[in-house]
Amino acid sequence: MVLNLKGLGKIEIGLLDYLLIFVPVAVYLELTHGSGTYIFAASAISIIPLAAIMGKATEHLTEKLGPGLGGFLNATFGNAAELIIAIIAIKEGMFSVVKASITGSIIGNILLVLGLSFLAGGLKQKSLKFNATAANLNSTMLILSTSGLVVPAVIHSLLKNQSITNAAIDGLNNTISLAIAIVLFTTYVFSLVFSLKSHKHLYGAADEEAEGHKGAEGWSTGKSLSVLLAATVGISFMSEFLVKSLESATKSLGMNEVFVGVIVVALVGNAAEHSTAIFMALKNKMDVSVSIAIGSSSQVAMFLAPIMVFLSYFIGPAPMDLSFTALETLSIVFSVLLVNFISADGQTHWMEGVQLLALYVILGIAYFFIY
Repeated sequence: MVLNLKGLGKIEIGLLDYLLIFVPVAVYLELTHGSGTYIFAASAISIIPLAAIMGKATEHLTEKLGPGLGGFLNATFGNAAELIIAIIAIKEGMFSVVKASITGSIIGNILLVLGLSFLAGGLKQKSLKFNATAANLNSTMLILSTSGLVVPAVIHSLLKNQSITNAAIDGLNNTISLAIAIVLFTTYVFSLVFSLKSHKHLYGAADEEAEGHKGAEGWSTGKSLSVLLAATVGISFMSEFLVKSLESATKSLGMNEVFVGVIVVALVGNAAEHSTAIFMALKNKMDVSVSIAIGSSSQVAMFLAPIMVFLSYFIGPAPMDLSFTALETLSIVFSVLLVNFISADGQTHWMEGVQLLALYVILGIAYFFIY
């Protein structure tokens, strides 16, 4: 379906866009002080199409501005929904939810998204092949980035066994986390230079995919910016509704905040990106699918997590550290190890997708029952 809007031209309506009906539903429920559970559900569902629209606008804007600035925009807006949700949560001092959503995004991308991509693509093709060099580079970057999230947890555990006051431990955790956040963010900037400038030939498959879109009718810069701004504003309001109704919804549904952060919030924030990776796998474009899944996890650890630490010093009630719980730490380690084993040879099949999904379900069960 195509709408012709005055000043914005033609806008194609996809299946996800029909979920926009939940935006006014969420607004109505919020204004009428409706059930927290219903507000949470409506706002969560409404974020999915808004994130998809934001991704579409960013893609069209990238075509106009070139790969350099386009890469920065994709890095910024690719995880924009999660970023906005996390910002609202930080303002409310809900650091456990923020950390849980970071964990959920990492394991969700490399277990759920990659698992579904391998399963979907493998059911159509006996063997799926992708660029092993690019995949190994992404996997190595993933190990580096997640180590920055694991080290503070290990240090925190070691300090608790010594005769140090809790205040001193918290202060040291904040200092270490800030230093690690700076290192991760700096490394992320260098990785952008590597992938977009000096060694962009290693990501040729992604470039070919971009070339395939150039024949399509693109949006103007003004239209892209207008749609991007409108989607961002919409996500901001829906994210605020989501966070404020979180406590009420979790109590009503019998779920804990960590489970909601790891599973629900992460799924909502990445839904549009998830669907793209699976769709590419169905078309046997595994380089793009693997790049989206593994690259997004690295981006969360090296870009999103440090930004959250930096922002907490300005908008949070206290600085946020990168000390994750033992289960979150183990989840990240196991997930990264499994995906590295699977992606090392540059080919896969549907059974490896099942293995990734099995670990995701196992971790989901643990989060649901332990907290």
